[in-house]
Amino acid sequence: MTSALAGAPHLPSKAANNAGVAADAELDRGAYLVNAVMACDSCHTPRREDGRLDLARRFSGGSEVWDTPNFTVHGSNITPDSDTGIGAWSEDDLKRLLTQGVRPNGVRVAPQMPYGLYRLLTPRDLDAVVRYVRSVAPLRNEMPAPVYKTEAYAGPLLAAKHDSAKPAKAEGKEDPASRGAYLGSLAYCMACHSRRPDGVVDTRNWWGKGGFVMKGGFGTVSVSNITSSKSKGIGALSDAQLRRALTDGVGHDGRVFKLPMARQAFYSRMTERDIDALIAWLRAIPPSE
Repeated sequence: MTSALAGAPHLPSKAANNAGVAADAELDRGAYLVNAVMACDSCHTPRREDGRLDLARRFSGGSEVWDTPNFTVHGSNITPDSDTGIGAWSEDDLKRLLTQGVRPNGVRVAPQMPYGLYRLLTPRDLDAVVRYVRSVAPLRNEMPAPVYKTEAYAGPLLAAKHDSAKPAKAEGKEDPASRGAYLGSLAYCMACHSRRPDGVVDTRNWWGKGGFVMKGGFGTVSVSNITSSKSKGIGALSDAQLRRALTDGVGHDGRVFKLPMARQAFYSRMTERDIDALIAWLRAIPPSE
């Protein structure tokens, strides 16, 4: 660049350029977390008749309905539409929803929204997620209001288990298993894999044990044991087999995963380093049969 151009008044300053780079990095980080790790499309994007996500209406509200004795809820519209989405919410409103499960009007969301795990988001990652969600295209789509049938619908917060899920520094050099625990929490793996056969999430006595039978438009799925048990869990599988399961949605026996575990479209976007970290975390989960 010539000195004349460098001094042109219409060009941003070095400080402004640095700020722009930082802002872009934050947006990119938010996009990565939302689209590759947290898989928000799974609940908040409608599906077409063939079961594929309707990305033309992305984040405008999901097709899945959770109808339980305690509540009936849909994946809400999380686009910045002012009337039917989150356009009227502040950043603090969205952060409170993500980490505490409470809407701006004070109503708690159903536990299908894994806010008990999202509370592990580092402050930097929480800022990035909020910024990205607020940046997507607003789409008007009125979703049915949640129906709460009992006071017990929220239940205890879904808290990650002890030291194994302490948040890791997203950009640090921490050990892979610790990083994997952080990513696995954001991917809410244990929301399904620590659910007892009676449907109650038990992160103390049922950590990764599986066994819950899920039913929905995807059919019937028995949740797998993902502990390091060699007979019942993933302890006998190779890293390559685990990688294929995470990124291709194919089990070691060749079966193709059904929803909701068929998230390879999301997890396949994760970096090699993060997939390796998830595998290291899975290896570290105590065996349980």
